Amino acid sequence: MTPLHHRQANHPISAGATRLQPLHWLPLAALNLLRNPFGELTRADRVRAAVVDLAPFREILDTEMTAIQFLADCGRGKTTHLLAIANQFPESAYVYLPEDGRHPKIPDGDPLLIDEAQRLPWLVRRRTFRRGVRLVLGTHVDLRGPLRRAGYRVWTYHVGQNLSGRQLAEMLNRRIEIARLDRGPIPTISIEEADALIEQHSNDIRAIEDTLFDRFRQQAGQFHGEMRFND
Repeated sequence: MTPLHHRQANHPISAGATRLQPLHWLPLAALNLLRNPFGELTRADRVRAAVVDLAPFREILDTEMTAIQFLADCGRGKTTHLLAIANQFPESAYVYLPEDGRHPKIPDGDPLLIDEAQRLPWLVRRRTFRRGVRLVLGTHVDLRGPLRRAGYRVWTYHVGQNLSGRQLAEMLNRRIEIARLDRGPIPTISIEEADALIEQHSNDIRAIEDTLFDRFRQQAGQFHGEMRFND
């Protein structure tokens, strides 16, 4: 059983939160948290929590007719990469294609970022690739063939294959920091604890976050000085 550690921060993220809501409405207030860190995040918070080296992607996208595809199964971090890149380009457009229901219209933007691009119907994909704008795709299926036929130079990244405990700990601790309630210590996850989560879930970040969501939920209103994530 490994305890989550606590750390002191220099600057609060949610200053004044205790004045906005009574503490009895904040079940994780005893942990100095405004909410469960591993619940749904806003798009802005997902960008803040992203641990992505953007330099190589910016360099690639400096050239016309370039496409980047992030290839991986669900939960490995494709969406995080797309949103982090979109945040770097004011003229970009991001669209998510749901599994069920009607797909949204493909927006105008350069670069154009398409999440779950393997769901593009053939005709829509053909028209979209013919636009010639820079593309960033999150996909389960390798789309190098149709991209190259449309005249693109393609860079493929397999997301999450080399996930380390250090990288994972940084990702998870950024999410906890975003949920900070006020000054003072908050829980943190060590590299050793992150290694244990990788041992349990491999590189499935979504499964890891779901596990931690349940651990924090179990601790709500029951904190007595030490929080444990791995019982």
